[in-house]
Amino acid sequence: MATVLGTYGWALFVEHEAGLRVDSLVQAVVIASALGRVQRLFDRADRLLACTVLPCAAAGGTELSTLIQRHPLAGDTVFVLGVTAAIWVRRFGARATRAGTLVVLPLVAVLVAPSGTGPVSGHEHSLWAAVTALVAVVWGTVLTWTAQHTGLVPRPPSTRVTAVARAARRRIPAGTRMALQMAAASTAAFVIGRFLWPEHWAWVVLTAFLVCSGARSRGDVLLKGTWRTLGAAGGTVVAGTVSGLFGPRSDTAVVVIFVVLAVATWLRELGYAYWAGCVTAVLSLFYDWLGQSPGDLLHTRLAGIAVGAVLGVAASWLVLPVRTGAVIRARTAAALSGLGELMEADWRDGPAVRMAQARFTYLVQQLGTATAPMRIQAALPKTRILSPRWHPDPFTLRSLTAVRCCGNPVDDLVLAIQATPDAVTADPAVTVRRTQIAAHAIALRRAIGRRPAPLSAPRAEPSQQLRPANAAAPLSRCTQTATLAALAALAALDGIDTQLGVLSGLFVPAPAPTPTSDTTATAAN
Repeated sequence: MATVLGTYGWALFVEHEAGLRVDSLVQAVVIASALGRVQRLFDRADRLLACTVLPCAAAGGTELSTLIQRHPLAGDTVFVLGVTAAIWVRRFGARATRAGTLVVLPLVAVLVAPSGTGPVSGHEHSLWAAVTALVAVVWGTVLTWTAQHTGLVPRPPSTRVTAVARAARRRIPAGTRMALQMAAASTAAFVIGRFLWPEHWAWVVLTAFLVCSGARSRGDVLLKGTWRTLGAAGGTVVAGTVSGLFGPRSDTAVVVIFVVLAVATWLRELGYAYWAGCVTAVLSLFYDWLGQSPGDLLHTRLAGIAVGAVLGVAASWLVLPVRTGAVIRARTAAALSGLGELMEADWRDGPAVRMAQARFTYLVQQLGTATAPMRIQAALPKTRILSPRWHPDPFTLRSLTAVRCCGNPVDDLVLAIQATPDAVTADPAVTVRRTQIAAHAIALRRAIGRRPAPLSAPRAEPSQQLRPANAAAPLSRCTQTATLAALAALAALDGIDTQLGVLSGLFVPAPAPTPTSDTTATAAN
């Protein structure tokens, strides 16, 4: 919210000095609100990228607003192509994903601002939009750097993970799938929205975009669409009680808007429905501030939200859908990748160990988010209406439990490492154990990716791979402190190994390829 208020103050100054319209304020608040949330994971290169991409996108979004007002068909087409391209670039990695996210932010502002409040002539407003976006990036960077270096907020872990396996060439990348889904959803939303509500079509498009843009799977998009509709319904009731309390252009209404926006940002972490409800109330106050009657508009908005949610869900389910089980397998493999990085890190390097621990914790949280639809499905009663095939496979929830149960042993292991890093690292039993667990994690990732073990790797039983021959002998020659730390590390590694064993029973390795005659001849030579 400090990022939002600072950017809003600058935009308010520019609006008065340059004679801009209220759309500039809307765009500034939308960009700063989203940027303040996503920039927590930015590194230095990401921020330099944001200084280049976001101002250009803000200027383009302002021009797009003018194009939609003058030439609706052309503007709608450009919007669809823009959001589709911003999602399609996700196939090129995390950096491209963040760049695409920055491009989308000004496009969302085009949908938030009511018709008739945007620029209609000249290009000076585009230049000021670019400057305001750059101010938002710089101001947000200063605030984030200060908060992290003063300990107010923790430094985010690196989310880099090693790929589980290269996808087959015949498979369509996830970024392409999501881009095509967004193209279908937004196109249908423009057509239906302009036909049913010519003056308020943007609500249908905005909802379809929000439901479809962050959809991780079919289950996730269905859950998000449901929560958004329910949240908007609750926000409609609340907004009905406060509408009309403030007059047009009331400063009090502006203060209340920012208070509700702050509460929405806080409650977003608890549930998407809270965010949708608070944003509905914010828009009601905003329309009241503009002098529009929010009572009738809220009913129209709720209907538009329902239609947009249905369109977003339908596109994600019908256009190259992504199975929830496939996403969970990928997130499980990513969490195991983070665990493997902890095993392979230099345990004498304290910051590296803490970073690997934070990365593993983050990836486990991402796995929990992906399995949320499955957990809700498991809680539903099995009736004749709900077919058994709609209930999740039990192995899905067991895999989540097993990965989560690695959390406490990982914390205990890090504590033991931090107590006496040299003694723990030098202990032969601990070294053997961590090497075997790292190998086990790699084997599990290959099994999750349905990739067989390489021919050169010996296929031994898990008990032979994961248990050292004699773990107690080296410990008896260490000092008492080192012995206790090594024992604690071994106990933590045993706890991790137990959960990896559970995962081994859930993900069966793919059969090893049969050696060809050429391979046999090469091995013989």
